[in-house]
Amino acid sequence: MKKLHYCLALIIFSFFGFVKIADAHVTVWPKESTVGTWEKYTVRVPSEKESSTIKVQLNFPKNATVETVLPVAGWNYQFVKGSDGRNTGIIWTATGDGIKAHEFFEFAFIGANPKQASTLSWKAHQTYADGSVVDWTGAPESDKPASVTNISVKSDIDEADHSTMNANSTTQSTSVSKFEWIAIGIASLALLLSLISLFRKKA
Repeated sequence: MKKLHYCLALIIFSFFGFVKIADAHVTVWPKESTVGTWEKYTVRVPSEKESSTIKVQLNFPKNATVETVLPVAGWNYQFVKGSDGRNTGIIWTATGDGIKAHEFFEFAFIGANPKQASTLSWKAHQTYADGSVVDWTGAPESDKPASVTNISVKSDIDEADHSTMNANSTTQSTSVSKFEWIAIGIASLALLLSLISLFRKKA
C-alpha cells in the first residue's frame, strides 16, 4: 500500500508540474470571439527563465486588423509595417528592467475580427536579457505553440454579454484549466484511497 501511495503522490506532483508548464506560454486572450467585431485582445507574457524578458514581438494574423494599442509604463511599442503599409505586427521593448523571473506582464490592443468564421494564430517572439529568444510559433500540440483565437458567428450572446466578456477577458483567462481539474480529480482519488486503506487497517 505504501508503494501505491508513493505512485499516486508522484502522479499528482507530475500533473501540477505539467499545469505550471502549460500555463507559462505566451498567450493571447480571449480564446473565442465573434466575426466582424472589434475585440480587446490581451497578450499575457510570463518570464520562464531567471533572465528578464526585455522584448516581445507579436505577429498579427493576416485576417485580422490592428490599429490601436494600449500604452503601458516601462515599455515602448512600435508597429511592424508591411509593404502595403498595413500593420503586420507589434514590438514591445522594455525601457527598464522588463519582466523579471517569476513575473508576468500583460499588453493590450484592439483588433478588428474577420467577417467570416476562422481561426486567428498569434505568433510571438520573446527575447530575454541574456540574448536568448523563444519563438511561440508552433502548432497547438507543440512545446512552443502559437496562441489561437477561434472566430465564430454570434449565436446566443447578445451585445451586452459580449461587452461584459471583453471587460472580463483577463479574469476569465485565469480560471481553472482542464489540466488543473484533472490534477484535482487525481488528488481526490488519492485521498479517497488513503482513507479506505486507513479504515481497513483499523478494522
